[in-house]
Amino acid sequence: LHQVTADTITYNAAISACAKSRQWRRAFQLMKDMKANGVPADTITYSAAIGACEKARKWQPALQLLEEMGSIGIPANTITYSAAINACENGRQWN
Repeated sequence: LHQVTADTITYNAAISACAKSRQWRRAFQLMKDMKANGVPADTITYSAAIGACEKARKWQPALQLLEEMGSIGIPANTITYSAAINACENGRQWN
């Protein structure tokens, strides 16, 4: 058997699956695993993780990820901002 090495695309798919099943903690763990394994995160990675927070109504972690993106120079896009806004809405954070 051949061992498959996970890359950014593989991790993004797994994090997206976490988003669909509201497993935001697992999404965060996968992001930590990426960093530990030297796999670079991208806009899709962060958008998917923020989406997991959105589905789980976890607005604070969503905003933390959005802030982290900016601090390390990963650009946010419409999907990213939409997920972050929806996380705040779902968490009843109107201000």
